[in-house]
Amino acid sequence: MSITAKSETPKVADAVAIRSWKMPILLGILSLFSVVVFIILGPSGTATFRISQDTDAWQVPDLVVPAKAVGALVSIIAVALTYLAWRQTRDSGKIAKWVITSFSVVFVIGVMVWIIGGTSTQNITLVGLFAGAMLITTPILFGAMSGVLSERAGVVNIAIEGQLLAGAFTAALVASITGNAYAGLIAAAVAGVLVSVLLALFSIKYVVNQIIVGVVLNVLVSGLTGFLFEKIMKTKVDGATIYNQPAHLPNLPIPLLSEIPIIGPTLFRQSIIGYFMLILVAALWFGLFRTRWGLRVRAVGEHPKAADTVGINVNRTRVINVLAGGAVAGIGGAYFTLVAVSSFSKDMTGGLGFIALAALIFGRWNPIGAALAALLFGVAGNLQSILSLAGTPIDGQFLAMLPYALTILAVSGFVGRSLAPAADGEPYIKE
Repeated sequence: MSITAKSETPKVADAVAIRSWKMPILLGILSLFSVVVFIILGPSGTATFRISQDTDAWQVPDLVVPAKAVGALVSIIAVALTYLAWRQTRDSGKIAKWVITSFSVVFVIGVMVWIIGGTSTQNITLVGLFAGAMLITTPILFGAMSGVLSERAGVVNIAIEGQLLAGAFTAALVASITGNAYAGLIAAAVAGVLVSVLLALFSIKYVVNQIIVGVVLNVLVSGLTGFLFEKIMKTKVDGATIYNQPAHLPNLPIPLLSEIPIIGPTLFRQSIIGYFMLILVAALWFGLFRTRWGLRVRAVGEHPKAADTVGINVNRTRVINVLAGGAVAGIGGAYFTLVAVSSFSKDMTGGLGFIALAALIFGRWNPIGAALAALLFGVAGNLQSILSLAGTPIDGQFLAMLPYALTILAVSGFVGRSLAPAADGEPYIKE
Protein backbone atom coordinates (compact mmCIF):
# COMPACT_ATOMS: atom_id res chain seq x y z
CA MET A 1 0.00 0.00 0.00
CA SER A 2 2.74 2.42 0.91
CA ILE A 3 4.62 1.68 -2.33
CA THR A 4 1.46 2.36 -4.40
CA ALA A 5 0.81 5.64 -2.63
CA LYS A 6 4.36 6.84 -3.21
CA SER A 7 4.27 5.97 -6.91
CA GLU A 8 0.92 7.67 -7.55
CA THR A 9 1.59 10.92 -5.68
CA PRO A 10 4.07 12.41 -8.19
CA LYS A 11 1.68 11.62 -11.06
CA VAL A 12 -1.15 13.50 -9.36
CA ALA A 13 1.13 16.43 -8.60
CA ASP A 14 2.33 16.55 -12.20
CA ALA A 15 -1.26 16.48 -13.51
CA VAL A 16 -2.22 19.41 -11.27
CA ALA A 17 0.92 21.34 -12.16
CA ILE A 18 0.35 21.33 -15.91
CA ARG A 19 -3.35 22.26 -15.81
CA SER A 20 -3.94 25.83 -16.98
CA TRP A 21 -7.24 27.71 -16.82
CA LYS A 22 -6.14 30.65 -18.94
CA MET A 23 -7.82 29.45 -22.11
CA PRO A 24 -11.22 28.61 -20.52
CA ILE A 25 -11.18 32.02 -18.81
CA LEU A 26 -10.41 33.76 -22.11
CA LEU A 27 -13.15 31.84 -23.91
CA GLY A 28 -15.56 32.69 -21.10
CA ILE A 29 -14.80 36.41 -21.42
CA LEU A 30 -15.28 36.29 -25.19
CA SER A 31 -18.53 34.34 -24.77
CA LEU A 32 -19.86 36.98 -22.36
CA PHE A 33 -18.83 39.63 -24.87
CA SER A 34 -20.73 37.83 -27.63
CA VAL A 35 -23.91 37.57 -25.54
CA VAL A 36 -23.87 41.25 -24.58
CA VAL A 37 -22.70 42.73 -27.88
CA PHE A 38 -24.07 40.34 -30.51
CA ILE A 39 -27.49 39.75 -28.91
CA ILE A 40 -28.34 42.59 -26.53
CA LEU A 41 -26.58 45.41 -28.40
CA GLY A 42 -26.51 43.77 -31.83
CA PRO A 43 -27.79 45.53 -34.94
CA SER A 44 -31.24 44.57 -36.21
CA GLY A 45 -30.39 44.86 -39.91
CA THR A 46 -28.73 42.47 -42.33
CA ALA A 47 -25.10 41.92 -43.31
CA THR A 48 -24.20 41.31 -46.96
CA PHE A 49 -20.99 39.59 -48.02
CA ARG A 50 -20.00 39.77 -51.68
CA ILE A 51 -18.29 36.53 -52.66
CA SER A 52 -17.65 37.00 -56.39
CA GLN A 53 -16.19 39.78 -58.47
CA ASP A 54 -17.63 40.79 -61.83
CA THR A 55 -14.57 39.33 -63.59
CA ASP A 56 -14.88 35.87 -61.98
CA ALA A 57 -15.74 32.99 -64.31
CA TRP A 58 -18.01 31.49 -61.66
CA GLN A 59 -20.48 33.88 -60.13
CA VAL A 60 -21.70 33.13 -56.61
CA PRO A 61 -24.70 35.08 -55.23
CA ASP A 62 -24.12 37.51 -52.37
CA LEU A 63 -24.54 36.06 -48.91
CA VAL A 64 -27.17 38.04 -46.96
CA VAL A 65 -27.70 37.14 -43.28
CA PRO A 66 -29.75 38.69 -40.43
CA ALA A 67 -27.23 40.21 -38.04
CA LYS A 68 -29.06 39.63 -34.74
CA ALA A 69 -30.03 36.02 -35.53
CA VAL A 70 -26.48 35.14 -36.51
CA GLY A 71 -25.24 36.89 -33.37
CA ALA A 72 -27.52 34.76 -31.23
CA LEU A 73 -26.39 31.56 -32.93
CA VAL A 74 -22.74 32.52 -32.55
CA SER A 75 -23.26 33.26 -28.87
CA ILE A 76 -24.93 29.88 -28.24
CA ILE A 77 -22.12 28.02 -29.98
CA ALA A 78 -19.49 30.09 -28.14
CA VAL A 79 -21.02 29.32 -24.75
CA ALA A 80 -21.25 25.62 -25.59
CA LEU A 81 -17.60 25.48 -26.71
CA THR A 82 -16.53 27.37 -23.59
CA TYR A 83 -18.29 24.82 -21.39
CA LEU A 84 -16.65 22.00 -23.33
CA ALA A 85 -13.23 23.64 -22.90
CA TRP A 86 -13.85 23.96 -19.16
CA ARG A 87 -14.82 20.28 -18.93
CA GLN A 88 -11.77 19.16 -20.85
CA THR A 89 -9.47 21.29 -18.72
CA ARG A 90 -10.99 19.93 -15.53
CA ASP A 91 -10.87 16.30 -16.64
CA SER A 92 -7.59 16.05 -18.54
CA GLY A 93 -5.89 19.43 -18.32
CA LYS A 94 -5.84 19.70 -22.11
CA ILE A 95 -8.26 21.32 -24.56
CA ALA A 96 -8.76 19.69 -27.95
CA LYS A 97 -7.42 21.82 -30.80
CA TRP A 98 -10.71 21.60 -32.70
CA VAL A 99 -12.50 23.31 -29.81
CA ILE A 100 -10.24 26.36 -29.91
CA THR A 101 -10.23 26.44 -33.71
CA SER A 102 -14.01 26.20 -33.91
CA PHE A 103 -14.46 28.91 -31.30
CA SER A 104 -12.06 31.22 -33.15
CA VAL A 105 -13.80 30.75 -36.50
CA VAL A 106 -17.29 31.18 -35.06
CA PHE A 107 -16.32 34.24 -33.02
CA VAL A 108 -14.64 35.93 -36.01
CA ILE A 109 -17.80 35.31 -38.08
CA GLY A 110 -19.88 36.84 -35.31
CA VAL A 111 -17.66 39.93 -35.12
CA MET A 112 -17.76 40.48 -38.86
CA VAL A 113 -21.56 40.11 -39.05
CA TRP A 114 -21.99 42.43 -36.06
CA ILE A 115 -19.74 45.10 -37.54
CA ILE A 116 -21.07 44.90 -41.09
CA GLY A 117 -24.67 44.84 -39.86
CA GLY A 118 -24.03 48.16 -38.13
CA THR A 119 -22.33 49.95 -41.03
CA SER A 120 -23.95 52.41 -43.37
CA THR A 121 -23.33 50.21 -46.43
CA GLN A 122 -24.05 46.90 -44.66
CA ASN A 123 -21.89 44.89 -47.10
CA ILE A 124 -18.30 43.84 -47.51
CA THR A 125 -16.40 42.22 -50.36
CA LEU A 126 -14.68 39.08 -49.11
CA VAL A 127 -12.38 39.12 -52.14
CA GLY A 128 -11.19 42.59 -51.21
CA LEU A 129 -10.73 41.54 -47.60
CA PHE A 130 -8.51 38.54 -48.31
CA ALA A 131 -6.74 39.83 -51.44
CA GLY A 132 -5.92 43.09 -49.66
CA ALA A 133 -4.77 41.15 -46.62
CA MET A 134 -2.06 39.53 -48.75
CA LEU A 135 -0.31 42.91 -48.96
CA ILE A 136 0.23 42.65 -45.21
CA THR A 137 0.45 38.88 -44.94
CA THR A 138 3.24 38.39 -47.49
CA PRO A 139 6.06 40.30 -45.71
CA ILE A 140 4.90 38.93 -42.35
CA LEU A 141 5.01 35.40 -43.73
CA PHE A 142 8.49 35.83 -45.21
CA GLY A 143 9.68 37.22 -41.89
CA ALA A 144 8.11 34.29 -40.03
CA MET A 145 9.79 31.78 -42.37
CA SER A 146 13.10 33.54 -41.73
CA GLY A 147 12.46 33.08 -38.02
CA VAL A 148 11.62 29.40 -38.51
CA LEU A 149 14.92 28.79 -40.31
CA SER A 150 16.97 30.58 -37.66
CA GLU A 151 15.22 29.49 -34.49
CA ARG A 152 14.80 25.85 -35.47
CA ALA A 153 18.60 25.82 -35.57
CA GLY A 154 18.83 27.53 -32.17
CA VAL A 155 19.42 31.20 -33.07
CA VAL A 156 16.90 33.82 -31.98
CA ASN A 157 16.30 36.19 -34.88
CA ILE A 158 15.10 39.53 -33.53
CA ALA A 159 16.64 41.20 -36.59
CA ILE A 160 13.76 40.27 -38.93
CA GLU A 161 12.60 43.88 -38.99
CA GLY A 162 16.05 45.03 -40.09
CA GLN A 163 16.29 42.29 -42.73
CA LEU A 164 12.92 43.28 -44.20
CA LEU A 165 13.89 46.96 -44.23
CA ALA A 166 17.29 46.28 -45.81
CA GLY A 167 15.62 44.17 -48.50
CA ALA A 168 13.03 46.89 -49.23
CA PHE A 169 15.65 49.63 -49.54
CA THR A 170 18.10 47.63 -51.65
CA ALA A 171 15.41 46.34 -53.98
CA ALA A 172 14.16 49.87 -54.62
CA LEU A 173 17.64 51.29 -55.21
CA VAL A 174 18.93 48.53 -57.49
CA ALA A 175 15.68 48.23 -59.43
CA SER A 176 15.68 52.01 -59.96
CA ILE A 177 19.28 52.07 -61.19
CA THR A 178 19.04 49.02 -63.46
CA GLY A 179 15.41 49.37 -64.48
CA ASN A 180 15.04 45.65 -63.78
CA ALA A 181 12.76 44.47 -60.97
CA TYR A 182 14.33 41.01 -60.90
CA ALA A 183 17.78 42.53 -60.31
CA GLY A 184 16.25 44.39 -57.37
CA LEU A 185 14.78 41.14 -56.07
CA ILE A 186 18.18 39.41 -56.12
CA ALA A 187 19.82 42.42 -54.49
CA ALA A 188 17.20 42.35 -51.72
CA ALA A 189 18.08 38.74 -50.91
CA VAL A 190 21.78 39.70 -50.78
CA ALA A 191 20.99 42.61 -48.43
CA GLY A 192 19.11 40.28 -46.09
CA VAL A 193 22.09 37.91 -46.09
CA LEU A 194 24.48 40.75 -45.23
CA VAL A 195 22.40 41.63 -42.16
CA SER A 196 22.40 37.95 -41.23
CA VAL A 197 26.18 37.79 -41.58
CA LEU A 198 26.46 40.29 -38.74
CA LEU A 199 23.89 38.36 -36.70
CA ALA A 200 25.76 35.08 -37.21
CA LEU A 201 29.18 36.65 -36.62
CA PHE A 202 28.37 38.22 -33.27
CA SER A 203 25.86 35.70 -31.89
CA ILE A 204 27.52 32.46 -33.04
CA LYS A 205 31.23 33.21 -33.35
CA TYR A 206 31.63 35.84 -30.62
CA VAL A 207 28.79 34.50 -28.43
CA VAL A 208 27.13 37.89 -27.89
CA ASN A 209 23.58 37.81 -26.53
CA GLN A 210 21.40 37.06 -29.54
CA ILE A 211 18.51 39.31 -28.54
CA ILE A 212 20.81 42.29 -28.00
CA VAL A 213 22.49 41.71 -31.36
CA GLY A 214 19.12 41.55 -33.10
CA VAL A 215 17.89 44.79 -31.52
CA VAL A 216 21.13 46.58 -32.40
CA LEU A 217 20.91 45.39 -36.00
CA ASN A 218 17.35 46.69 -36.29
CA VAL A 219 18.46 50.13 -35.09
CA LEU A 220 21.53 50.03 -37.35
CA VAL A 221 19.56 49.18 -40.49
CA SER A 222 16.88 51.74 -39.68
CA GLY A 223 19.46 54.49 -39.27
CA LEU A 224 21.53 53.45 -42.29
CA THR A 225 18.58 53.17 -44.69
CA GLY A 226 17.18 56.45 -43.39
CA PHE A 227 20.49 58.21 -44.00
CA LEU A 228 20.93 56.76 -47.50
CA PHE A 229 17.32 57.58 -48.31
CA GLU A 230 17.95 61.24 -47.53
CA LYS A 231 21.32 61.39 -49.30
CA ILE A 232 20.64 59.24 -52.36
CA MET A 233 16.99 58.52 -53.00
CA LYS A 234 15.83 62.10 -52.49
CA THR A 235 18.44 63.39 -54.93
CA LYS A 236 16.68 64.81 -57.98
CA VAL A 237 17.96 64.68 -61.53
CA ASP A 238 16.04 66.88 -63.95
CA GLY A 239 13.38 67.30 -61.30
CA ALA A 240 12.80 63.58 -60.72
CA THR A 241 13.98 61.25 -57.94
CA ILE A 242 15.40 58.68 -60.33
CA TYR A 243 16.84 56.52 -57.54
CA ASN A 244 13.44 55.87 -56.01
CA GLN A 245 11.43 54.77 -59.02
CA PRO A 246 11.87 50.99 -59.03
CA ALA A 247 10.49 48.78 -61.75
CA HIS A 248 7.35 46.87 -60.78
CA LEU A 249 6.93 43.10 -60.60
CA PRO A 250 3.75 42.23 -62.54
CA ASN A 251 1.02 39.93 -61.33
CA LEU A 252 1.00 36.57 -63.10
CA PRO A 253 -2.54 35.13 -62.89
CA ILE A 254 -2.83 31.36 -63.34
CA PRO A 255 -5.55 30.47 -65.88
CA LEU A 256 -8.73 28.91 -64.43
CA LEU A 257 -7.37 28.87 -60.86
CA SER A 258 -7.36 32.66 -60.72
CA GLU A 259 -11.09 32.69 -61.55
CA ILE A 260 -12.15 30.72 -58.46
CA PRO A 261 -14.15 33.04 -56.16
CA ILE A 262 -12.19 34.36 -53.16
CA ILE A 263 -9.37 31.78 -53.44
CA GLY A 264 -8.43 32.73 -57.00
CA PRO A 265 -7.81 36.47 -56.54
CA THR A 266 -6.15 35.82 -53.18
CA LEU A 267 -3.68 33.07 -54.09
CA PHE A 268 -3.47 32.78 -57.87
CA ARG A 269 -3.18 36.38 -59.02
CA GLN A 270 0.20 36.95 -57.43
CA SER A 271 3.59 38.25 -58.48
CA ILE A 272 6.56 35.91 -58.55
CA ILE A 273 7.19 36.80 -54.89
CA GLY A 274 3.68 35.67 -53.94
CA TYR A 275 4.05 32.32 -55.68
CA PHE A 276 7.49 31.83 -54.15
CA MET A 277 5.88 32.45 -50.75
CA LEU A 278 3.41 29.60 -51.26
CA ILE A 279 6.15 27.24 -52.45
CA LEU A 280 8.43 28.27 -49.59
CA VAL A 281 5.92 27.36 -46.88
CA ALA A 282 5.30 23.89 -48.31
CA ALA A 283 8.98 23.24 -49.06
CA LEU A 284 10.15 24.40 -45.64
CA TRP A 285 7.58 22.24 -43.85
CA PHE A 286 8.55 19.21 -45.92
CA GLY A 287 12.25 19.91 -45.47
CA LEU A 288 12.07 20.31 -41.70
CA PHE A 289 9.87 17.32 -40.94
CA ARG A 290 10.42 14.88 -43.79
CA THR A 291 14.11 15.07 -44.74
CA ARG A 292 17.48 14.30 -43.22
CA TRP A 293 18.41 17.97 -43.45
CA GLY A 294 15.41 18.91 -41.33
CA LEU A 295 16.25 16.24 -38.77
CA ARG A 296 19.76 17.66 -38.44
CA VAL A 297 18.50 21.21 -38.10
CA ARG A 298 15.96 20.27 -35.43
CA ALA A 299 18.60 18.25 -33.59
CA VAL A 300 20.89 21.29 -33.52
CA GLY A 301 18.05 23.44 -32.17
CA GLU A 302 16.92 20.95 -29.54
CA HIS A 303 20.13 19.32 -28.29
CA PRO A 304 23.30 20.67 -29.94
CA LYS A 305 25.66 18.61 -27.81
CA ALA A 306 23.98 15.36 -28.87
CA ALA A 307 24.01 16.53 -32.49
CA ASP A 308 27.73 17.28 -32.23
CA THR A 309 28.32 13.82 -30.78
CA VAL A 310 26.91 12.15 -33.90
CA GLY A 311 29.05 14.27 -36.21
CA ILE A 312 26.84 17.28 -37.04
CA ASN A 313 28.73 20.57 -37.22
CA VAL A 314 26.45 22.61 -34.95
CA ASN A 315 27.74 26.12 -35.58
CA ARG A 316 28.07 25.63 -39.34
CA THR A 317 24.47 24.44 -39.49
CA ARG A 318 23.38 27.47 -37.51
CA VAL A 319 25.29 29.88 -39.74
CA ILE A 320 23.82 28.38 -42.92
CA ASN A 321 20.28 28.58 -41.54
CA VAL A 322 20.72 32.16 -40.33
CA LEU A 323 22.03 33.24 -43.74
CA ALA A 324 19.20 31.42 -45.53
CA GLY A 325 16.73 33.12 -43.20
CA GLY A 326 18.26 36.48 -44.07
CA ALA A 327 17.80 35.83 -47.80
CA VAL A 328 14.14 34.88 -47.23
CA ALA A 329 13.48 38.02 -45.16
CA GLY A 330 15.25 40.17 -47.76
CA ILE A 331 12.91 38.86 -50.46
CA GLY A 332 9.99 39.63 -48.17
CA GLY A 333 11.28 43.20 -47.88
CA ALA A 334 11.43 43.49 -51.66
CA TYR A 335 7.67 42.92 -51.71
CA PHE A 336 7.17 46.39 -50.21
CA THR A 337 8.97 48.28 -52.98
CA LEU A 338 8.59 46.02 -56.01
CA VAL A 339 4.95 44.97 -55.57
CA ALA A 340 2.99 46.81 -52.90
CA VAL A 341 4.14 50.45 -53.15
CA SER A 342 6.81 50.78 -55.90
CA SER A 343 8.86 53.28 -53.90
CA PHE A 344 10.83 53.36 -50.66
CA SER A 345 10.11 55.46 -47.58
CA LYS A 346 11.82 55.62 -44.21
CA ASP A 347 10.98 52.72 -41.88
CA MET A 348 8.28 51.58 -44.29
CA THR A 349 8.16 48.08 -42.79
CA GLY A 350 6.20 49.57 -39.89
CA GLY A 351 7.06 46.92 -37.31
CA LEU A 352 5.87 43.97 -39.39
CA GLY A 353 9.11 42.17 -38.55
CA PHE A 354 8.02 42.04 -34.92
CA ILE A 355 4.55 40.88 -35.96
CA ALA A 356 6.36 38.11 -37.87
CA LEU A 357 7.97 37.03 -34.60
CA ALA A 358 4.52 36.85 -33.02
CA ALA A 359 3.29 34.76 -35.98
CA LEU A 360 6.28 32.47 -35.44
CA ILE A 361 5.32 31.95 -31.80
CA PHE A 362 1.60 31.72 -32.62
CA GLY A 363 2.42 29.03 -35.17
CA ARG A 364 4.59 27.11 -32.69
CA TRP A 365 7.72 27.30 -34.87
CA ASN A 366 5.94 25.32 -37.59
CA PRO A 367 5.96 26.76 -41.14
CA ILE A 368 2.29 25.99 -41.80
CA GLY A 369 1.19 27.23 -38.38
CA ALA A 370 3.22 30.42 -38.81
CA ALA A 371 1.70 30.94 -42.28
CA LEU A 372 -1.84 30.66 -40.90
CA ALA A 373 -0.95 33.07 -38.09
CA ALA A 374 0.49 35.51 -40.64
CA LEU A 375 -2.77 35.31 -42.60
CA LEU A 376 -4.72 36.03 -39.42
CA PHE A 377 -2.63 39.13 -38.71
CA GLY A 378 -2.96 40.22 -42.35
CA VAL A 379 -6.75 39.91 -42.34
CA ALA A 380 -6.97 41.78 -39.03
CA GLY A 381 -4.82 44.59 -40.41
CA ASN A 382 -6.77 44.90 -43.67
CA LEU A 383 -10.11 44.68 -41.88
CA GLN A 384 -9.38 48.02 -40.23
CA SER A 385 -9.03 49.78 -43.59
CA ILE A 386 -12.09 48.17 -45.15
CA LEU A 387 -14.39 48.81 -42.21
CA SER A 388 -13.27 52.41 -41.91
CA LEU A 389 -14.30 52.97 -45.54
CA ALA A 390 -17.55 51.08 -44.98
CA GLY A 391 -18.69 53.58 -42.37
CA THR A 392 -18.58 51.37 -39.29
CA PRO A 393 -19.45 53.11 -36.03
CA ILE A 394 -16.39 51.55 -34.38
CA ASP A 395 -13.50 53.97 -34.02
CA GLY A 396 -10.75 53.39 -36.57
CA GLN A 397 -8.05 53.58 -33.90
CA PHE A 398 -9.67 50.66 -32.11
CA LEU A 399 -9.66 48.61 -35.30
CA ALA A 400 -6.03 49.58 -35.98
CA MET A 401 -4.94 47.99 -32.72
CA LEU A 402 -6.37 44.57 -33.65
CA PRO A 403 -3.09 43.11 -35.01
CA TYR A 404 -1.20 44.23 -31.93
CA ALA A 405 -3.86 42.91 -29.57
CA LEU A 406 -3.59 39.56 -31.34
CA THR A 407 0.19 39.78 -30.95
CA ILE A 408 -0.12 40.23 -27.19
CA LEU A 409 -2.45 37.23 -26.96
CA ALA A 410 -0.04 35.18 -29.07
CA VAL A 411 3.06 35.83 -26.98
CA SER A 412 1.27 35.76 -23.61
CA GLY A 413 0.29 32.11 -23.91
CA PHE A 414 -3.47 32.60 -24.07
CA VAL A 415 -3.52 30.81 -27.41
CA GLY A 416 -1.88 27.78 -25.89
CA ARG A 417 1.49 26.89 -24.51
CA SER A 418 4.21 27.44 -27.12
CA LEU A 419 7.56 25.80 -26.53
CA ALA A 420 10.51 27.08 -28.52
CA PRO A 421 13.31 24.71 -29.53
CA ALA A 422 15.11 23.76 -26.33
CA ALA A 423 18.45 25.32 -27.33
CA ASP A 424 16.93 28.44 -28.89
CA GLY A 425 19.07 31.43 -27.92
CA GLU A 426 21.75 29.31 -26.30
CA PRO A 427 25.24 29.61 -27.84
CA TYR A 428 27.14 26.40 -28.43
CA ILE A 429 30.82 26.22 -27.53
CA LYS A 430 32.46 22.98 -28.54
CA GLU A 431 34.37 21.44 -25.64
